[in-house]
Amino acid sequence: MSGDAVPRFVVWGANALAQRLVGELMNTYSAHVTVIVPSASADQAPEIAELVPEDGDPALRPAMIVAPRLNQEVFRQAGIETAAAVALVDRDDVANVDAALIAREVSPTVRLVVRLFNPVLGDGIASMLGDCGVLSGSEFAAPAFVAAALGNDTPTYVRLPDELLMAAPRADVADRPDDVLCGLAITEGLAEPVRLPADEDAADLVLVRAPSSQPRPVRRRRPHPMRATRLLFGRNLRLALLALAGVLTTGTVTLALTREDTGLLQAGYLAVLTALGGADADTGASVVEKAVAVLLVVTGVALIPTVTALIVDVVVNARLALAAGGLTEPVSGHVIVVGLGNIGARVVRELHDFGLDVVAIDRMEHARGVSVARELRIPVLIRDANNAEALRAASVETCRALLVLTTDDVTNLETALIGRAVHGQAQRGTGGAGGAKLRVVLRLFDEGFARRVKRAFGIDHSRSVSYLAAPAFAAAMMGREVVGAISVGRRVLLVAELPVGAGSELEGRLCPEVSRPGEVRLIAVRTGRVGQTLWSLPDRRPLVRTDRLLVVATRAGLAGLLSRTAASPDPPPLVEPKPLRLLSAAVRHRPGPRPAPDSGPGPADRRPGPPV
Repeated sequence: MSGDAVPRFVVWGANALAQRLVGELMNTYSAHVTVIVPSASADQAPEIAELVPEDGDPALRPAMIVAPRLNQEVFRQAGIETAAAVALVDRDDVANVDAALIAREVSPTVRLVVRLFNPVLGDGIASMLGDCGVLSGSEFAAPAFVAAALGNDTPTYVRLPDELLMAAPRADVADRPDDVLCGLAITEGLAEPVRLPADEDAADLVLVRAPSSQPRPVRRRRPHPMRATRLLFGRNLRLALLALAGVLTTGTVTLALTREDTGLLQAGYLAVLTALGGADADTGASVVEKAVAVLLVVTGVALIPTVTALIVDVVVNARLALAAGGLTEPVSGHVIVVGLGNIGARVVRELHDFGLDVVAIDRMEHARGVSVARELRIPVLIRDANNAEALRAASVETCRALLVLTTDDVTNLETALIGRAVHGQAQRGTGGAGGAKLRVVLRLFDEGFARRVKRAFGIDHSRSVSYLAAPAFAAAMMGREVVGAISVGRRVLLVAELPVGAGSELEGRLCPEVSRPGEVRLIAVRTGRVGQTLWSLPDRRPLVRTDRLLVVATRAGLAGLLSRTAASPDPPPLVEPKPLRLLSAAVRHRPGPRPAPDSGPGPADRRPGPPV
């Protein structure tokens, strides 16, 4: 895409990501967008219809096509044959794949951007459909939720094909100044972080190259709280067995002392038989022996059925708990994840990869993340989490963080408030009133609602999946690759790779001219040579059309950089550098005619001679 032509795009979907994506294309890239929705009242369709460009240009308001069933005619009506790109962002992988196949039948060349959770399916679709980008919104958003939950305990990683980058506090990498690529943000003491500051040395959040020998710092896992031996010896059963053992011990010692000819072994034998009702009455026994015998019989009648019932109950519950993968006893220091949809599944896996104990909750047995959690042997509770009992069952009193990731903002807030209240009560009850407050991370779509929640309830950590993912989808529709996203508060910085277009504004410019404070920072240049990446950028090296720029940028900064790297419609020819002639030493030092003193150069002197 080049020139001043206004790009036109088609988006299929009526969910939160579709709404954010339409707004991103309309406001950041000043593009015309046609949206296809199944119903004018479905999901976010009413909000999409009411979107207004930030600059007030009515010509950029999105056009909407209502189509209950997607087919070739609907795509033709939307004009995908002349569109720059088509985004297929329904929540269902199969629906998106089907839509991509229909779109490719209508236009064999249009660029497709498909939302898919399944990576195997994504690889197959990308290779089969030609100009097709496959992205997962949860893949971009999950690291931001994990980083918010763990605070400074873990960095945010960005994986490149040949390198691993991480965003970390400058203090954590003070011993590795040569690995720092750029300053990302100034966050300390500010309500709103300053992203990509002009003074990079002032940034307390930096981007660094991770050590190649340790691609990800995985902590040593503690033993999992759910073990079969613990299941078989619950608290009630342990108390009942302890009481029975105490009675039998008392009876054994008493019989051994009162019967002169009875040792401890025989006394224990008589005590057990009497407790089990297997001893005969002895009318000639002493009063003490008779009292002990009666006590043993009564105790046996009371305790033996109780112990039997407890054993049966524990065994049955243990089998059910093992089958369901649930939590069977209180744990501590873990992370609770509520909501096991696409983003919940990614977050659970990320936390597990970091070696952290996790307890997951979802009200749907067939939620995508339930199978992921059980595969990783993570306890799962199938119940509504917006009540105190469900959160207590997940040991919210002793957890280190609570992530609430359902798709409903109000339910998420309600669950968070209940969890924080239960945690606070437990801390006060154990004398920990001065301890750390429960770290709560919410998934909230509405930006205004998130600000009000922060002011009213003091919940500082909230993220929006669609807000984090939409810039990557928009950049992919522009034909550019976003390789990662770094969350800074509720904002996002994008790590992207862009080619220097032939005849573009940046062709021939020096490397430092790419960066602009607050917008974009150049961190590396991939040259036209295979496998060559310049991480230490030379100040005097000009950019050429075979280069690819690796940058960190804001959403607006990336949009501006796209126009600066866009190829010219009529680029100048590529000027190859002239090879240097290698001359022999004899030729280089061959004496030539010299002009006479006080005389101008003669004709012979004006002829071109050999280069020196």
